[in-house]
Amino acid sequence: MTALVDRIAKAVLYEGYMLYPYRPSAIKNRQRFNFGVVYPRAYSEAQGGTDACMMQTQCLVLGDDATTCLVRVRFLRMVNRTIGRLAIAVAEGRNLEELQAEPVQRLEAGGKVHQPWQEAVEEEIEVTEFGLAALAREPMQWPFRLSAKRERTAIHDDQGAMVGVVLREQECLAGVIEFSAKRVADGLYRLTARLSNSTRVEKHEPLTRDEALSRALVSAHTILAARGGEFVSLADPPDEYRAAASACQNIGTWPVLAGDHGRRDTILASPIILYDHPEIAPESPGDLFDGAEIDEILSLRIMTLTEEEKREMRESDDRARQILERTDNLPEEQFMKLHGALRGLRPANGEMP
Repeated sequence: MTALVDRIAKAVLYEGYMLYPYRPSAIKNRQRFNFGVVYPRAYSEAQGGTDACMMQTQCLVLGDDATTCLVRVRFLRMVNRTIGRLAIAVAEGRNLEELQAEPVQRLEAGGKVHQPWQEAVEEEIEVTEFGLAALAREPMQWPFRLSAKRERTAIHDDQGAMVGVVLREQECLAGVIEFSAKRVADGLYRLTARLSNSTRVEKHEPLTRDEALSRALVSAHTILAARGGEFVSLADPPDEYRAAASACQNIGTWPVLAGDHGRRDTILASPIILYDHPEIAPESPGDLFDGAEIDEILSLRIMTLTEEEKREMRESDDRARQILERTDNLPEEQFMKLHGALRGLRPANGEMP
């Protein structure tokens, strides 16, 4: 994967991770991740199918018997962070697993504020390279499973005594990627990649949304690469492929050509509508995660936060802290570059004056 594709994919990955004003206590951050969430089937069915348990990407590949494809599925996996307060402070060295802690919504100790939060780690499932013609003869499946994890760390006071614990938990997560291909014309294939969440839910009562997110593939997207072949743009297909492009059925994804302009060997199937060969604006100083906003507006808003709000933002999450530090230290000349840019201007009739 080229650096350009990776930057775009990572921007998609963290879309909605933490929304302005970047504090867990903000109402806006109680409903995160509205794009690309693949929930467990049981939760999806309980919601009447409005919250998807699968996504499907279909695209066109120009190739022959020697053409091969590589598929990567990338997503965020939720980490549930809870905070526990000890009844009495204890000396360093005690086994954290033996300590009883009362769950709390806020614990201030050692000059820091600790709060519950859903963190995230990046996951990637890479599928073995496969032949396009062979796939047209026989579909294939690629199941995967990520084990549950649990980790405890101590919270210390100013004297170094343990006064609380941070518990981070990841639920078991399982899924399957199904592949098929169909020859629709000489040298033209329709490639299908379907991602499903097959995580089993042991609870008898319905899951809450937060519980479902901890068992979901969040901000999921698919990256497809072709070797010895090339993809056809679905956004602007050549006339001879327009009918075949219109017949592609994409569910929860929007496939676009990705990478350097002119190259057609990579498709990014994003849950967010993009254009072919998307790029990160060169003026952008870094990720801000808040969809439908622009860097200048968000940076100005961050500057208006109170010191207490900035403190909560700084201590809630490492990515939020990086946003705050970057904004506070943004040089004036770089900030002025965020004020706007004009690109790709041409006469309306397509002719030079």
